[in-house]
Amino acid sequence: MARDNQRSYNRDSEYKEKVVNIARVTKVVKGGKKMGFRAVVVVGDMKTKVGLGIGKAAEVSAAIRKGVESGKKGLIEVALYSGTIPHDVIGSFSASTVVLRPAPKGTGVIAGGAVRTILELAGLKNIVAKSIGSANPINAARATLSALGSLKKLDVLTAQRGKEPKVSYVET
Repeated sequence: MARDNQRSYNRDSEYKEKVVNIARVTKVVKGGKKMGFRAVVVVGDMKTKVGLGIGKAAEVSAAIRKGVESGKKGLIEVALYSGTIPHDVIGSFSASTVVLRPAPKGTGVIAGGAVRTILELAGLKNIVAKSIGSANPINAARATLSALGSLKKLDVLTAQRGKEPKVSYVET
């Protein structure tokens, strides 16, 4: 359902933007109901940086523009290793939980909805993701960003553990 609303907007050549969700919202005021739109946008450079932005406005295009600006302000850096992630990780936000696992070359991005969009714009080529709990696109996206933000690079893992971790998915 969320993938039907995805559109790509390329205003800046450095970052790609994808709209995950557009919702019509109302605010009840003294004179009646005031209509507006909420756009959930994912921004990424297809290498290591990705961010989530939410924009609200009276028009769809203005909401998307605000979402893109918000997403660029909140970019995070993802620790990649040969097109995948260095280790398993779990991220959660509210009632949504996302499990991310590294995958061998040729697997592709196995995920759905907002999780898939974030993983693709982060530059991941091979990964398996499982979304547990709420399928709300905003909460699933924030849970995915939480998981990606808690990834550690291999040299940091080696220093913490005192030995080299076994990595079974190496690109040759």
